[in-house]
Amino acid sequence: MPDSPDAPSVPEPDTEAAASVDPTSIPEVPERTRRLTAAVVAGLDHPVALGFLVTIGVLIALVLGLAVTSIGAILVYIVLAMFLAVGLDPLVRRLEGRGVTRGAGIAIVFCGFAIVMAALLVFVFPPVLAQIGQLVTAIPEAIAAVPQSAWFAGLDADSQEAVLAGIEQAGDWVTAPSTLAHLGGGLLSAGIGFIGAISATFIVVALTLYFLASLAASKRALYALAPARSRARVEDLTERITGSVGSALLGSVTLSIINAAVVFVLHLLIGLPFPALMAVIAFVITLIPLFGSVIFLVLGSLVALFTSPLQALIFAICYLVYIQIESYVVSPRVMNKAISIPPALVLIGALAGGALMGIVGVLLALPVIASLLLILREVIVPRQNLKV
Repeated sequence: MPDSPDAPSVPEPDTEAAASVDPTSIPEVPERTRRLTAAVVAGLDHPVALGFLVTIGVLIALVLGLAVTSIGAILVYIVLAMFLAVGLDPLVRRLEGRGVTRGAGIAIVFCGFAIVMAALLVFVFPPVLAQIGQLVTAIPEAIAAVPQSAWFAGLDADSQEAVLAGIEQAGDWVTAPSTLAHLGGGLLSAGIGFIGAISATFIVVALTLYFLASLAASKRALYALAPARSRARVEDLTERITGSVGSALLGSVTLSIINAAVVFVLHLLIGLPFPALMAVIAFVITLIPLFGSVIFLVLGSLVALFTSPLQALIFAICYLVYIQIESYVVSPRVMNKAISIPPALVLIGALAGGALMGIVGVLLALPVIASLLLILREVIVPRQNLKV
């Protein structure tokens, strides 16, 4: 029967074009993609089994999270010991460069560390504890002597009334039963924390000794895990990271020690009270990179105000001069091998480290950020530059 003129024409398949297609030109689906697709299809066909497997995975993740939380203190000890080992390694290498064996170098470094700690226990801690007691007893006396002070007499009547009202409110807060309960609990927690700190110190020292002795072997094991073509690159990057971490840690501690010495000498020269206590406080606060000295400038000046406004002004000027010397003379020499870090990242790292691990986190924030920046600059950025 002939086709109707109004019927639509159906194109016949181009068998010659289909035959001319090369089967090898069709991209092959990777094996991993085929397996993943098959697993997804199988899971959709068996939703109960898929839900069971997902539930098991979530439970395993929760158990692992609880396990990590329960051993959080041990993980902190391990991380701290690893960073201390990396920080002390440059000192050991310097001794090795002078012909000393690594074992002897480790022994010399730890003997020096033990001597310093013994000196602190004998010559620093007793006056610090005594001055803490003096400070606790001096604060009420200083507050009570405010109405008889010369600077209070120079205020107008409204300002004097506001100061007296503030002193009265502070006294009511201190003598409140809830405040006394909090203070008692804080003292008890501080005592327990001091005992725990002693045991933690022994654990960290033992782990640091082990990590420092096996640091070279650990690096070689790490290099062996990398492909042969990349081992030289991995070794160079690892050495640079460990060198940067060691320089940052040693530099931070050295700058804090210099800060503490300057504060101690200034208190003695100016005649301010509690020189040993304020030096220890300066050491702890100035572990915060870049901003620690400024924070202690404000704190030290406020504490000095209780003695004399003139002495507080002299201390603020002298310490401000030292901050400038530290920024432009001392710090570049001490931190010459450390990686430059933007101040914003330093502040963010210090805040994050302090929130996670306290003063230990603040101390470790700078080397961690330096390592991440080095990896970013040496690995990530060059790879991204090749993508054109």
